[in-house]
Amino acid sequence: MKRLNKILVPTDLSEHSRRALSYGCWLSAEHHAALLVVHVASECNAWEHYSDDPPLAAARGKSWPADRVLSEASLDLTRFLEPSMDDLKSAGSATKRVTLGAVASQIAAVAESEQVDLIVMSPRRHRGLRHLIFGSVTDTVTRISPCPVLAVAAPLPSRTWRGKFVPWFPPAPRRRVAAT
Repeated sequence: MKRLNKILVPTDLSEHSRRALSYGCWLSAEHHAALLVVHVASECNAWEHYSDDPPLAAARGKSWPADRVLSEASLDLTRFLEPSMDDLKSAGSATKRVTLGAVASQIAAVAESEQVDLIVMSPRRHRGLRHLIFGSVTDTVTRISPCPVLAVAAPLPSRTWRGKFVPWFPPAPRRRVAAT
C-alpha cells in the first residue's frame, strides 16, 4: 500500500462532513500524514439579495467582493472546526483552506495542486429524481479527482423487525367425520 503523506477533507460545514473530518484526523494520526481541511465557499453568498434600492432599480443585486466572501467563509470554517480541536491536535500538522468556485472542481484542483494522496468525504444519502439526474458532489469528485476518494457513510438505522420473524402457519385442515 502506498504511504499516505497528505489527506484532504473537504467540508460543507454539516454534520455529515464532521464524520469525515474525524475519520480523516484518525487516518492522519495513524499514518503520520498532513491533514488539509478545505471549504469551498458558495458563489451565491457573494450576492446581496436584500438592499435598500427598489426591486426594479436593482434587478441584478449587489455583489460582495470576493475577499469578503472568503473571509466570512473562513470564519465559518473556524467555528466549525472548534469542537474538533482535540482530533485535529492528534492529527499532527493540520491546515485549512477556503476557496471560491464550483465545489467538485475546486476540490479536485486543490487535491492536484497540493499533491494529496487521499480525499476523505462523507456523502449524504440522497434519494429521488434530483440525485438520479444531477448526481452528488461525492460522485463528481470521485470521477474527476487525481487521487483515491474514500467515502465514509453513516450506518443505516436498523429496521423494525416486529412481526417479520414470526412464522405464519396456515390453519390446520379440519377432519371430516363421516355422517352415519
